[in-house]
Amino acid sequence: MSGSPAFNYRQGADWDDLAAELDVWGEAGRAARLWWRDDDAVAPTPQLAALLRLAAGVPLALAVIPALARPELAEALAGRPQVAVLQHGWQHVNRAAHGAKKSEYPPGRARDAVAAEIVAGRARLEALFGPRAAPVFVPPWNRFANEFVTILRECGIAGLSGMASSHRSAPPSDLALCDAHLDLVDWTQGRRFIGEAVALAALVHRLREQHLSAGGARPPPIGVLTHHLIMDGATAAFIERLIAFSRSHRALRWAAAADLL
Repeated sequence: MSGSPAFNYRQGADWDDLAAELDVWGEAGRAARLWWRDDDAVAPTPQLAALLRLAAGVPLALAVIPALARPELAEALAGRPQVAVLQHGWQHVNRAAHGAKKSEYPPGRARDAVAAEIVAGRARLEALFGPRAAPVFVPPWNRFANEFVTILRECGIAGLSGMASSHRSAPPSDLALCDAHLDLVDWTQGRRFIGEAVALAALVHRLREQHLSAGGARPPPIGVLTHHLIMDGATAAFIERLIAFSRSHRALRWAAAADLL
């Protein structure tokens, strides 16, 4: 990328690396966008309250498990127009075969049963949250068998949000991909924060890829994924600093869930 500083994301990164990358965006008259997805909400908890304090003033997409969602959750979100609700599966139950990776929607499930769950989940979230419920489906464990993708539009879903992957099949043209790109949890090391250097390196690398490949098109927002029920202090501190950083740099903005569609 012309004018971009030398950078090896495998060696980690710091806030100066992020600023340098965004300076290139700014010099080109462009602004990068982030969006924030947090998973597994069902009820008001101290962890959710801490998340909402952290997210004050920036858009947040809260992936809610429809079958487990409590009416009190809607009450907790009242007066917070920046918080959207996404559909996080149905029950967040593992239905994969023994020994397979966890999935609520693995290959081989009955198509009618999958459709019925998606419709029921959409209806429940609309009943609880009204227009705050965005038509975006977030499969538990970020896994959703390709054979069911065409069901989504039939069930009133406009967007699918998993983890970004180059191996995923292209979705139907009328279904938006609203993926997360940066999971801040290290699931193999005690479900702790992945670390500031690793998180920043992944973010800078993604920004660079976008700038190189976008051409004249506006690249999609980069998804940052958290899980409030297990969020540690280091993760919260990183998010807090990232929000502050975005307020100080003209080439970094936060996108709302509606922007993804």
